[in-house]
Amino acid sequence: MSETHLTPATQVNAHRAIVQNLIDAWNAHDPERIAAFYAPDYVGVDIGQPQPQNGPREIRALTAYYFRAFPDLQIKLDDLVMEGDKAVLIWTWTGTQNGTFMNIPASGRAVVVRGSTALTFQDGLIHRSTRIWDLAGLLRAIGLLPEL
Repeated sequence: MSETHLTPATQVNAHRAIVQNLIDAWNAHDPERIAAFYAPDYVGVDIGQPQPQNGPREIRALTAYYFRAFPDLQIKLDDLVMEGDKAVLIWTWTGTQNGTFMNIPASGRAVVVRGSTALTFQDGLIHRSTRIWDLAGLLRAIGLLPEL
């Protein structure tokens, strides 16, 4: 059955399941599984990246990049707001910077990063996303910005 023929409640439940499975894939450090949630014409913006990501291939590369820099990265979903074909995730990720990130050499420091992601679904896949996260907090945690 096409997603457009689902009742609103069923559609929200389907999207909620996608979100939970996506978080589980991130926590399993599985770039292939993560990429499978994204549409071929996906476009996403991440404030930590200079260019939008396009399609599953670029999502796969982005997640592998994060996992190299933070090999123990884990994501906790703090809140989820859903309506129709949209979801907003409020999340916290933790990890230790043991690899280069944003041209910053490994610091060995543990970080806690908070952020949000807005997703738009189409035909059971993520079609668009915007990730906004506490870049200054990350830089502070790895010792590049002073404490406030």
